[in-house]
Amino acid sequence: MKVLLIGALGQLGADLVKAYAGSHLVKADIDGGDIRLDITDRDAVRKTIVDTVKPELVINAAAAHNVPQCEEKPALAYAVNATGARNLAMACHATGARLVHISTDYVFGRGLSRPLTEADPPAPLSTYGASKLAGEHLIAAECSNYIIVRSAALYGSAPCRAKGGQNFVNLMLHLAKTRGEVKVVTDEITTPTYTAALAEQIKLVAEKGEPGLYHASCQGACSWYQFARAIFEIAGMEVNLQPATQEDFPSPVKRPAYSVLDNRHLNAQGLDIMPEWSEALYTYLHTLK
Repeated sequence: MKVLLIGALGQLGADLVKAYAGSHLVKADIDGGDIRLDITDRDAVRKTIVDTVKPELVINAAAAHNVPQCEEKPALAYAVNATGARNLAMACHATGARLVHISTDYVFGRGLSRPLTEADPPAPLSTYGASKLAGEHLIAAECSNYIIVRSAALYGSAPCRAKGGQNFVNLMLHLAKTRGEVKVVTDEITTPTYTAALAEQIKLVAEKGEPGLYHASCQGACSWYQFARAIFEIAGMEVNLQPATQEDFPSPVKRPAYSVLDNRHLNAQGLDIMPEWSEALYTYLHTLK
């Protein structure tokens, strides 16, 4: 199978490259790869997919996901996350390729306190979440052979370009070494998800899943405070970890207070291979040694 991976140089993209090792993989990214591609350029997208690469599977891991920047530059957020997604869907429809698109838990907002299924109505609180939700709708409208994968709170070995190269785990380790005290919020509940595990899950559902919308995060749930505590415990680090709330870190961006995903569609097809979040964290931390 010929696979075109867009966003190949990103945090998730790097693990998708590993997951598809040995496959006929073409790597594309706005910053380089085998092909330099800006998904906001409709003509370039069509030429790449329909005329040049002619893949059977396209995986889109590209996104504008610097959440504060999306609030400051909404036109850019929608150009990448919505119009860019539509460009890919139209090209895939034209050539008959399957499109796998990565979305986010930020399509949800406040109000629910149980794991969210694919059937729950989205209610984004931010430009980032709204632009990603728009991309989901545009893909569904333009391409019948699509898979949308929503995930949450990603971290992995490759640098996260939207966060200056850091992920939450590495940031906590850095703060533990350089400060005597670390404050982390207790009132945001999610499921931290290791990109290496997510990449294998995406590969499986891309090959065997029926078209449609899927949630794919690690199992279980925790606050960012609980996640930080687990990081320090597994790493064997002594740090004065203090609880905080969202009010202690004023931000113009509204974030979901609860965005735990239920991988119901994966489970219904017997395709859910995501590990518990604490098990995935243990695996990741041991890759750093």
